[in-house]
Amino acid sequence: MARRAGLWRPGAAGMAVLGLTLTACGGAKVGDDSAAADSSSGKCGTFNLAVNPWVGYEADAAVIGYVAEQRLGCKVVKKDLKAEIGWQGFETGEVDAILENWGHEDLKKKYITRQKTAVDLGSTGNKGIIGWYIPPWLAKKYPDITNWKNLNKYASRFRTSESGGKGQLLDGDPSYQTNDEALVKNLKLDFKVVYAGSETALIQAFRDAEENKKWVIGYFYEPQWFFSEVPLVHVELPRHTTGCDADPAKVACDYPVFDLDKVVSARFAKSGSPAYDLVKNFTWTNDDQNTVAKYIALDKLSPEAAAKKWVEANSDKVEAWLG
Repeated sequence: MARRAGLWRPGAAGMAVLGLTLTACGGAKVGDDSAAADSSSGKCGTFNLAVNPWVGYEADAAVIGYVAEQRLGCKVVKKDLKAEIGWQGFETGEVDAILENWGHEDLKKKYITRQKTAVDLGSTGNKGIIGWYIPPWLAKKYPDITNWKNLNKYASRFRTSESGGKGQLLDGDPSYQTNDEALVKNLKLDFKVVYAGSETALIQAFRDAEENKKWVIGYFYEPQWFFSEVPLVHVELPRHTTGCDADPAKVACDYPVFDLDKVVSARFAKSGSPAYDLVKNFTWTNDDQNTVAKYIALDKLSPEAAAKKWVEANSDKVEAWLG
């Protein structure tokens, strides 16, 4: 969700030069030409898969990677990258596919429309929802707090040592797509955005808030397995309308519902790799993703074991992806 989520701009990640600081899973370094796709004539070869920093995406990558290896004979190289950095790898072949794109119309215009180094492969079937949430106990005790117009009345209760005398609005990874700093300013809220740093930190903050009746309000999103543990309550912001978030600095509306989609490199689309067809045909539901994400995050299965468990229980869907 990366800047998932200005959604991942699902807050764009800070720009970095590929190959300097980022390392892929399994030791492959982004920027290493040897990691470029070698697919040709229908043989899979190496399949370079970007993995963005949230467990829902990790679930996507686990299942697609497992099927690509077990059924197509691919050598899958997973690369842990912030959202925007992954797009930079399309031109060189260092990244073949991004499996869960949250909006990013700016990146689509740059890499798909202008540079023509990327291709949109359509919906994953997942619907992405981003917003502000509070723990259930808080909504039950103070029901009017779920309307943004009442937040300033409670701002002092959300103060922390990091929020500088204002209420704290907790966000996740700075690379996530987020309009929250603009929203706080434009809605004239007495809050300061503070970044927890990761999805895990966000989840732990909400879990602790519910268990210990603490005052926490923060950025969160669906699909997300954590709602099955703690049913967070959405805070109503001004309704999203077409174009209300066109200027990132002037955003004063809630996030849209995102039709999450898949993006691949143009060279991968022409490679003849069977992994391309797998990604193109891949579609599943929020419940599917949440199931695999829960296996990984809560049940502590490895991504491979989580994928195997889901694949064995959903062979009809997998066969449809494989055509």
